Amino acid sequence: MKLMLGFLRFIYCCWAFAWFLVLMFLAFPLVMLSLSFGKVKGGNVIYQICRTWGVIWYFLIGIRYQPVWEASKKIQKQYIFVANHISYLDIPQILMIAKPGQPLRILGKYEMVKIPIFGWIYKAAVILVDRRNAETRAKSVRALKVAIKNGISIFIFPEGTFNESSDPLKSFFDGAFRIAIETGTPIKPVLLVDTLERLHYRSVFALTPGKNRVVYLDEVPVTGLEMKDIGHLKQKVFDLMEQGLRRYRNYP
Repeated sequence: MKLMLGFLRFIYCCWAFAWFLVLMFLAFPLVMLSLSFGKVKGGNVIYQICRTWGVIWYFLIGIRYQPVWEASKKIQKQYIFVANHISYLDIPQILMIAKPGQPLRILGKYEMVKIPIFGWIYKAAVILVDRRNAETRAKSVRALKVAIKNGISIFIFPEGTFNESSDPLKSFFDGAFRIAIETGTPIKPVLLVDTLERLHYRSVFALTPGKNRVVYLDEVPVTGLEMKDIGHLKQKVFDLMEQGLRRYRNYP
């Protein structure tokens, strides 16, 4: 029985990855064409293309995006979105967090651009950062601020990398909270509570169908905060997210 289940999962994963590739090749020329629209307008179009790609892929492979509203459903405003990071499936999941037509820019790892074809789309769709390089870190911060100046929401994983520990969260970097205070943009914490069950980081063949919840927590305003308040703001968001993850997942 175990062998049969393993075989069925292998077939399912092959099906899912085949559709991922098909949709990627269909999206590629549209993404390249969108680059001609300019950095802001073209970037907004590319995000919507990638969001549509994610919605169709989820439908074809039986994964259900399921929003859970602990706060108001009215999120059609500019935010700095932050979330926990625990699976490669976090990437298509976060494409769902902004409403259709709501522009978004995602801060993503530079290493992903090395993947053929996908890397070109990824490079066009996200703001890249190499945390090992101070110059690229500074460049990415400038790009995020430009996005906010143009009325675009941004998305940052404050943990920076996968959380492979037994704790709900790893420690946060300052970046998202510094930018929030500098630009006066409220923070919107969201929780990705099922992505580890849908795709464990140990293997790309661990993919399974099922629900994939995103929990929307209350926004955290930054009005009146100064640079000296970064630590307090970071801890406040950390505590909100940690408590939320403990409500939805079993932690010791």
